[in-house]
Amino acid sequence: MAFFLGWTDRLTPSSPFIAVNFDDYCQQKAAPDGSSTYYALRRAPSARQPLLTAFYALRRELEDTVKETSDPTIGRTKHAWWQKELASLFGGEPAHPVTKAIAAHRADTPVLDEQGRTSIENLVDGFSMDLDQARYLDWTGLRRYLDNVGGAFALIVARASARRPDDAPGWANSLGTALMLAERIAEVGDDARHGRIYIPIDEMQRFNVTAADLINRKYSDAFTDLMRFQTGRAREALKQSLDAIPPDERATQRVLRTQAALSLALLDEIERENFQVLHQRIALTPIRKLWISWRVR
Repeated sequence: MAFFLGWTDRLTPSSPFIAVNFDDYCQQKAAPDGSSTYYALRRAPSARQPLLTAFYALRRELEDTVKETSDPTIGRTKHAWWQKELASLFGGEPAHPVTKAIAAHRADTPVLDEQGRTSIENLVDGFSMDLDQARYLDWTGLRRYLDNVGGAFALIVARASARRPDDAPGWANSLGTALMLAERIAEVGDDARHGRIYIPIDEMQRFNVTAADLINRKYSDAFTDLMRFQTGRAREALKQSLDAIPPDERATQRVLRTQAALSLALLDEIERENFQVLHQRIALTPIRKLWISWRVR
């Protein structure tokens, strides 16, 4: 296995500082030991694990580009760099360890065909929305963001191992949207501290909760009612999406199904903790993640 240079977190990922194996880089970026992604990826067929890990690393790179940059101009510059790098993945020589890994492990999969390219472009475009928009007026607007990011990414993952990749949009998109919704519920406090709120404004108004309440970590009965509504929607969306996976694709989709099982368990834990998510990040223990992932058949 060839070795490649690591990357700094500067304006563009172009300054080497240490030699790393690109698969190791992707593993550490996307799925460090004990993380939910780590346990989900362990349920993938061994031949597909490196490719799927690379895609999860790509998602994390794109997310970090827009969410860990306080200056929108710098964020757009980084985002433009990734657009150029992904173009190289499809038609040239990729330079980043993540795109190197995708190129190396793409054999016998449709992930870089026309549909795959569209999904990757949708994922990139979805994260770019974070550079221009930090709040959403209604569920329709928020759903568009969740579809572009979560739906597109789940379709990429699903098609990498599906028996019938061309049929995957019929069930993978909705599952990805539901997973993204559940993730945003778990991260509502951290998102608010970074100036982003992924709860529709009209729903916050309906429950008499303000953006300042979230940013200032103000708990109330109104906040509890709002979060119970959000959690209920996410839980129902996850269950419906899981039911929509064709029976003969269930074994091929253990990664996404494990993610969904972990998300459902986390939503239950958040509810048991009375939605105390503004000042802390509620998480499942590693042993519980292992047990939940092992039960996905």
